[in-house]
Amino acid sequence: MSVLAVSGLGKSFGAVRAVDGVSFAVAAGEMLALIGPNGAGKSTCFNMLNGQIRPETGRILLGGRDITGLPPRRVWRLGVGRTFQITATFASMSVRENVQAALLSFHRRVWRWWRPARGYFAAEADALLDQVGMRAQGDRAAGVLAYGDLKRLELAIALANGPTLLLMDEPTAGMAPAERVALMALARRLAGERGIAVLFTEHDMDVVFGVADRILVLDRGRVIAEGDGVAIRADARVRAVYLGSGATSGGH
Repeated sequence: MSVLAVSGLGKSFGAVRAVDGVSFAVAAGEMLALIGPNGAGKSTCFNMLNGQIRPETGRILLGGRDITGLPPRRVWRLGVGRTFQITATFASMSVRENVQAALLSFHRRVWRWWRPARGYFAAEADALLDQVGMRAQGDRAAGVLAYGDLKRLELAIALANGPTLLLMDEPTAGMAPAERVALMALARRLAGERGIAVLFTEHDMDVVFGVADRILVLDRGRVIAEGDGVAIRADARVRAVYLGSGATSGGH
């Protein structure tokens, strides 16, 4: 059974059909790239999967369970993690405390004035930081981290709910080429080790063709191609609307 199965997903904004009958599936341990030119509908699709936008048509199944239209917090609690194009961390808190805060939320715990947040789930937080190569920096303030390390911290936070599905929205945006390769290699390893289905958008085609098991191409809200890197590179329509256009930005 696919971890994520999407069928006939659709959403309009006024007269614009942002997503039009999109269907696809992602299996455990698989990395599926969602690409397309500006205005293709990628962000709208992501936001429907995450619960931020309610679909007008279609169904979203997570492990066979219908999560269509559920709010983001419910979706998160059911095992959908997400990273964002712009990192969202607490700069004044330590690296470890950022992960602890996510663990506290997931376990529905609140800290008391006599026991600060750092007293909860420290071992679990360190285990997650260890998985992304950040345990040695656990005591550092998040606000002083290099950008590549911030991305690793965000990934550890996204793993705090033990996700079966991880949504990564342009994960390498703003990173140097070497950092991009390292981060996506890490995501690739974690997906395989933990059996996480990964759906990601990305503007860097070297990253897409380097790590994706399959690639889904959107244009004007519709799927125009799906396959491995070889098939996508050879697809005449993809070359015409995206790869051949010289575009380097995935857009929304």
